[in-house]
Amino acid sequence: MAADGRPPARDTLWAGATSHESEAMLRILGSRKRLCDGVSRRDFLSATSLGMLTLGGVFEAPRVASASTKLPSFGKAKRCILLYLYGAASQIETFDPKPKAPSEVRGELGAISTSVPGIQIGELLPRFSRVVDRATIVRSMTHPYPLHASAYTLTSIPTIDVPLQMSPRDPRHWPFIGSVVDYLADQRGEAERAVARNVGLPWRLSSRRPYAAGDNAGPYGAWLGRAYDPLWTDFQGTGTRESTYTFGEQTVRCHDPYGPLAEDCRFGLSADAQLPGELTLDRLNRRRSLLGQVEDARRLAEANASTKTYADFQRQAFDYLTTDALSGALDVSREPAAIREQYGMTLFGQASLVARRLLEAGSQFVTVLWDEFALVNSAWDTHYYHYELMREQLCPGLDGALSSLVLDLELRGMLDETLIVVTTEHGRTPKLENVAGGGRGHWARAYSTLLIGGGAARGKIVGRTDRIAGSVEETPISPKDILATMYHLLGIDPETLIRDRLGRPLPVGGEGQVRQELLA
Repeated sequence: MAADGRPPARDTLWAGATSHESEAMLRILGSRKRLCDGVSRRDFLSATSLGMLTLGGVFEAPRVASASTKLPSFGKAKRCILLYLYGAASQIETFDPKPKAPSEVRGELGAISTSVPGIQIGELLPRFSRVVDRATIVRSMTHPYPLHASAYTLTSIPTIDVPLQMSPRDPRHWPFIGSVVDYLADQRGEAERAVARNVGLPWRLSSRRPYAAGDNAGPYGAWLGRAYDPLWTDFQGTGTRESTYTFGEQTVRCHDPYGPLAEDCRFGLSADAQLPGELTLDRLNRRRSLLGQVEDARRLAEANASTKTYADFQRQAFDYLTTDALSGALDVSREPAAIREQYGMTLFGQASLVARRLLEAGSQFVTVLWDEFALVNSAWDTHYYHYELMREQLCPGLDGALSSLVLDLELRGMLDETLIVVTTEHGRTPKLENVAGGGRGHWARAYSTLLIGGGAARGKIVGRTDRIAGSVEETPISPKDILATMYHLLGIDPETLIRDRLGRPLPVGGEGQVRQELLA
């Protein structure tokens, strides 16, 4: 152990692998600016104007803790990494293989044994098979929406449809779980952190696919206000191999960073979270002085609970921009080359490594997206060339990143207090479709999710599907139940109330129930 308490540098992770309404106005130089939904601390202040923050409802702790807080592992997880496989990963080729199913279901791939006797997973996940004894595999995920319902799976919103899913700022949306974690920490008066509590990698959801496709809802602060959106990073780097994506009659060839990646890749703050090019630190400090000149106006606003934290957000914005804590955590080049290779020189692998670095720097909830790139219906949305994508990119990228993240956290003594969740919108059709390269369509009746560390059970299968992984036969679990269980493990009673835009007190866990089957 090094003097700073961190593990010594090492060349491999595999040694020992076997076991978070009211408005106020400012008049500046005679102009009046009114902000309806506030200034985000993630927007880091407009360079030409100032505004006051408007949040949704206030926090109301339950008067009596619900019975679920007495279940095992409450508050065991001090932090969380959410690995979100956008597009919807096939359950059959990953965590619920069906080697005895008919060939039109089973397809071209088989199953392999794991570190837990009797548990098999897809053959393209050999490295993860060696750490399954640290994981709970939920094979009985189910819900009624076979669409890319990231809002439904990442928030406690009770229903979803395509127009709502494609309108991320619709007032009906519920806040993202990472936004709730961040918000409640502020309400409890927790100390500020050197880096943001709630961070998203590698970019804002859906921002690298064709603009005409529109944005996807889900990872946003919703009625908590834009101040509680994740702090999104941006990624610069290119793939070294050309990938081909097909959807219908459209084909796109691109150097996809989710495949092999050039070593000079880097992560920074997203464009709306950076200093404008002409704004030097000296000019920033002078603008900070200007903020001091309107201190009297700020004090007038402090009586309002929903604007009282605005000064705190200002200070955090300056801190993120002018200190090394965040930029240092994002600098993946500071990692030994061997560790980077272990995670995989792909965008998902390097983003997962940065997620671990962010937790060490003080983040509490980090989301890593495997997102669409260049074309809609890319990523895990394998309508076409299913097996080519699974073999060459998807499963190897997941296998290296996930297995290495588990071992890395374990070797650093962090796994017991870090919850890793691997999930997706839904599953894929059991029967292969007769399209170019073979494909699987959308299927929400049965799919899989993983929980690892942070008080989750170890070496366990929860739920069972039928012989073709098409229907749940035992222990159906909703994505709402996964969210409620995540809140529980993070020490948040899912029945904790926050008020929406209409002032209604709503439980953060919505309709979800803490599932004791998933707890250690």
